[in-house]
Amino acid sequence: MASVEIVTIGTEILLGQLVDTNSAYIARVLADHGLDVFAKHSVGDNAERLAVMLSGVLERADGAVTTGGLGPTVDDLTKDAVARSVGKPLVLHEPSLRAIEEKFRQFGRTMAENNVRQAYLPEGCVVFDNPHGTAPGFVALRDDGKFVACMPGVPREMRPMLIEKLAPWLVKRFDLRQAIYTKTLHTVGIGESDLDRRVEDLFRTLENPKIAMLAHGGRVDVKVMAKARSRAEADAMIEPVAEELKRRIGPLYFGDDETTLAGAIVAALVQRGWTIGTAESFTGGAVADEIVAVPGASRAFRGGIVAYANEVKTALLDVPEDVLATVGAVSEEVAVAMARGARARLGVDIAIATTGVAGPDGGSPEKPVGLM
Repeated sequence: MASVEIVTIGTEILLGQLVDTNSAYIARVLADHGLDVFAKHSVGDNAERLAVMLSGVLERADGAVTTGGLGPTVDDLTKDAVARSVGKPLVLHEPSLRAIEEKFRQFGRTMAENNVRQAYLPEGCVVFDNPHGTAPGFVALRDDGKFVACMPGVPREMRPMLIEKLAPWLVKRFDLRQAIYTKTLHTVGIGESDLDRRVEDLFRTLENPKIAMLAHGGRVDVKVMAKARSRAEADAMIEPVAEELKRRIGPLYFGDDETTLAGAIVAALVQRGWTIGTAESFTGGAVADEIVAVPGASRAFRGGIVAYANEVKTALLDVPEDVLATVGAVSEEVAVAMARGARARLGVDIAIATTGVAGPDGGSPEKPVGLM
């Protein structure tokens, strides 16, 4: 298996002015093609630091995959650093220069002299044309066969170049016959530490497939990953592990891969022939929005009531005024009353109600901001 490290280039990334989405996309594509991604790095627009970074990567891995710094401006220094790291000079690549000139003719614009810089590439490199921009991509090769692959930082230029040019080149270069296939199991109502306790022996003993956990968005996912020659071969390896995980997780497992919690709820309701409605204060319609985003939700969802003001809670959901006066709108009693009111008013089998302290102010020691 070939190993790579990803390097995203640009001072704006280090300053937090630009969110790096490229490295995540590249990692997914490379994994899908059977490459091991060992690390991800971000470096500013500094040729010296970038050259040191790339030299270190080439000592640890078969190659580096980079994005950014291929433009015509003075801070686009990627090629200088790459040339140093592979020990090759920059030379003018005439076909790239002609392609850049042609793009400016198509745009009806005069090409600036500094755009010529984009056609200077490391000697002997593999060049990728860029139909979506002016900067060509390339793979610079060190004499020992290790490489630095460079693509533009603009996602609409980088992504097609990665899929159509670089990934096929890597597959052919390293004769990649395996890819990494993944199945993700979603859980709800269980913490990461509790889930870890249930599956930690599998985490320690499995090699292929192997498992990993990811906590995010109010849930914990368990990923089962297999290296195989085909999806069918991977599924045969993954399924026994997935079934064992489901057995250990029990009813806290709700679906796989693209299944959302709302999607699982709608599917369960439709299967039972039940209907659902919402009564929302704190969330302002967000719960209903999650539900109606599911294709086919109309078979189960009848409607929702957003009742922010106490008067609306009383008028539309029949929440007793004395309960609001006694315990306040943010209370279990009011949430229950809202749900009961929604169930009756909307004529549904199940109602979900929310109330809470949204903030940024209005909280108290007994009912702090964020209480739901």
